[in-house]
Amino acid sequence: MLKLEYSRQFKKDFKKIAKLSIPDVVEVGHAIKQLQLGETLPEKYVDHSLSGNWQNYRDCHVKPDLVLIYKVDDTSLKLARIGTHSELFR
Repeated sequence: MLKLEYSRQFKKDFKKIAKLSIPDVVEVGHAIKQLQLGETLPEKYVDHSLSGNWQNYRDCHVKPDLVLIYKVDDTSLKLARIGTHSELFR
């Protein structure tokens, strides 16, 4: 199981989402757990690699407009950001 690491910005983003929608928080938890266990995410999450400023990171769509940006290395799952496309990719 990969060790979870949270960026400071992810923690802020997550608090904001938690205030808005409990079902979204539950769905995010499911996705994170699968990633932490090293499992491949189901196709519904549209998991893909990023480029540019986010090179070496991946994103998955927890909901159609709720994006989780993360990075996996040998021992850890680094959660960088979570939010809408417009919030994350300005």
